[in-house]
Amino acid sequence: MSDLAEVKAVARKAAFARRAVAHRVCAPGAAARLSGVLAGYRGVPVSGYLPIRTEIDPRPAMAEAAAHGVVGVPVIEGAGLPLKFSRWEPDCALREGPFGAMVPEVDDFIEPEILIVPLVAFDRAGGRLGYGGGFYDRTLEILRAARPTLAIGFAYGAQEAAGLPLEPTDQPLDMVVTEAEVIEFGRT
Repeated sequence: MSDLAEVKAVARKAAFARRAVAHRVCAPGAAARLSGVLAGYRGVPVSGYLPIRTEIDPRPAMAEAAAHGVVGVPVIEGAGLPLKFSRWEPDCALREGPFGAMVPEVDDFIEPEILIVPLVAFDRAGGRLGYGGGFYDRTLEILRAARPTLAIGFAYGAQEAAGLPLEPTDQPLDMVVTEAEVIEFGRT
């Protein structure tokens, strides 16, 4: 394991612990804050995610966005591949996908222009530490090469960390929405 991989593993472990505590406390207002951000983009195709483990839950904001346009969720097709996004609607039939994440039972792929991105940790410069598979980094790189694509990190404020171990291939976030604030990074 490289030194950077070891540093990332330590950072992830600490961030998972902070996220678990924040998850137990709950995050009132986080989904409403995310809905408020998405309201400025009505009708633009959005990708959210169906939360696993202690991830903050974007489904209330996704349901509101689905009333105004297309919403998808990520589908992992294999290691080293970019994500695809299958159309999601509240109460749609689901099946289990890789890593325990649920995905729509029937694939109906869309191409989002806004991605609500789960994360393990974020910093005030738009850096994001994910799970280590590189799925969002690969996907954002491809989408951003084709057209402007907004990456919104959705997290508990406790997931903020300084000095994240980042690599040149890590795609930056355009903003982060937490239960307490919206942090914009000015890249859009």
